[in-house]
Amino acid sequence: MPKSLLSGQVCLSARKFRPSLLLLFLCLPLWACAEIYHWHDANGEGHFSDQFHANAETVKINPGYSYYRVKTVYDGDTVMLEDGRKIRFLGINTPEVGHRGQPSDAGGELAKAWLVDKLKNTRVRLETDVEKTDKYKRTLAHLFTEKNEHINLSLVALGLAACSIYPPNLLYVNELLAAEKKAGQAKLGIWQMPDYAVIPVSQLGEAGHQGWTRLTGKVLDIHPTRKSIYLKLSDALDVRIEREWLALFPDVTTYLGKTVEVRGWLNKNNGHFSLLARHPSAIIIRD
Repeated sequence: MPKSLLSGQVCLSARKFRPSLLLLFLCLPLWACAEIYHWHDANGEGHFSDQFHANAETVKINPGYSYYRVKTVYDGDTVMLEDGRKIRFLGINTPEVGHRGQPSDAGGELAKAWLVDKLKNTRVRLETDVEKTDKYKRTLAHLFTEKNEHINLSLVALGLAACSIYPPNLLYVNELLAAEKKAGQAKLGIWQMPDYAVIPVSQLGEAGHQGWTRLTGKVLDIHPTRKSIYLKLSDALDVRIEREWLALFPDVTTYLGKTVEVRGWLNKNNGHFSLLARHPSAIIIRD
């Protein structure tokens, strides 16, 4: 590659415009937010560069993305675009905001307010994964602003969202989990709120816990069935791992006898609670 490309400076003669413009497109990731300028020198020869020159005109280059305005922000992880599509952010979950007479979860309004402010005067592009829509017909996506800020990742990094990984959608999983770990260690956002403190399994009452929760206990037994593997944390709670995604997890026998923290939503059936762990990030060994 020419030295000028490696240094981030490009100056292209108009007479060699076509092949050089191809190079320019190939190298777009090197300066995703840079402007490209077109100007004529004293001899009337045209030039293109990423460095500003007097009387230069900005060249509009479409890197292949489609950008959209956000029409409505429902909460911290769900929006509607100007074209009517409802978008559910992939890989994350923010606390619920109040609706249908129900109060907001702790941190819900905070996440929504941040998102509303972030999306002012900008457009977004989408990156989808294996599954394009969910059962509610919402488009599943990662959102990026015109300045290439990854909205899903920013919400997690600020402690406004927790990771919620749904295989087979594993795009940006490592980045999201690293950001969550850092936010948790710094006790940002939800990680400092009493509502999301870890609850010992022994303190889980008959009412359970509404919404996303964190529980801790020792894995007392492992029970396999045809479709799932169950980790028993108490007589009242099992953690379920579907065999379909078992290959993503470590050897489940390594959980036996270990104290773990599990994250997700509780389901109750016949007085017994279960928590579905879709991804290893939902089960954290604490000893």
